[in-house]
Amino acid sequence: MNLKNQIDADIKKAMLAKQKDELTALRAIKSAILLAETASGAKKELTEEDGLKLLTKAVKQRKDSAELFQKEGRTDLADKEKLEYEIISRYLPEQLTEEELKAVIEKIVTDTGASGMQDMGKVMGMATKALAGKAEGKAISIMVKSLLAG
Repeated sequence: MNLKNQIDADIKKAMLAKQKDELTALRAIKSAILLAETASGAKKELTEEDGLKLLTKAVKQRKDSAELFQKEGRTDLADKEKLEYEIISRYLPEQLTEEELKAVIEKIVTDTGASGMQDMGKVMGMATKALAGKAEGKAISIMVKSLLAG
């Protein structure tokens, strides 16, 4: 079942169970999918890779918003964003641990023959593509920097 169909099915379940918060998060995902599908130059349906990018972006937005609301003392809004973050995260693959992330990036560094910081762009390109949805871009970047600098 593709992402769009899964979201539609989950929206129906949330409606029947009268889960308002879950419904809000799911409708936000569906809206983002529809916007991506109808954007100029877009393909008919979202590919799995595009869906992962979209979900990763949505999760990052919720996480950043929650942190900002928390700093501003708006725990009510922070809690709402955290809940949406958790709901959307269910549709992403399980996140890699730091050790697993390091192993994957070390292999990419070896495969590309990267020898220093001048090769960071090449390694980051391959790493972000290989780890789409499995690790945050920030975590990937930090790991690549530490491996290339060391």
